[in-house]
Amino acid sequence: MIAAPAVRCTALAPGCNHIEDRDVKTYRLIAFILAASVFFSGQLARAESGWLNDYKKAQQEAKANNKFLLVNFTGSDWCGWCIKFDREVLSRPQFKDYARDNLVLVELDFPRRKAQSAELQKQNGELAQQYEVFGFPTIVVLNSGGQKLWKFDGYFPGGPEAFIAELEKLRKG
Repeated sequence: MIAAPAVRCTALAPGCNHIEDRDVKTYRLIAFILAASVFFSGQLARAESGWLNDYKKAQQEAKANNKFLLVNFTGSDWCGWCIKFDREVLSRPQFKDYARDNLVLVELDFPRRKAQSAELQKQNGELAQQYEVFGFPTIVVLNSGGQKLWKFDGYFPGGPEAFIAELEKLRKG
């Protein structure tokens, strides 16, 4: 039996399976860009839907536009009632149309599987304490001056029409 000659693999050798350091860096960069784009597209999709997660920015916008601030405390990736409320009320065209003209929307999420920055977790936790949130979903409505007008704990039944009717009562005083 004849032994195959030892072949030193270099990046330039044809048929070589060796990956050079710069190739590894390129693959890592591509993987990072893909992961970042997935993360930011989720953030962008939520922002495009009109929901903010920066409470202070939302307060400023509410004050500047003389709108109510609707704060949704949610467990978006694990809370069944939160998911149902989002699907049956908050994501419906009737609510979106109403919100665009009358509300600044803030989602304060307490996910179990989604990553969040430490800063966002801190903000959400402090606001949950401030507004005495003990379960999800909890909706808090503030006027443009920051005064609490309404708080609702749990799932709000009746669809977007009933929810909008409740918000309209607040607007009319």
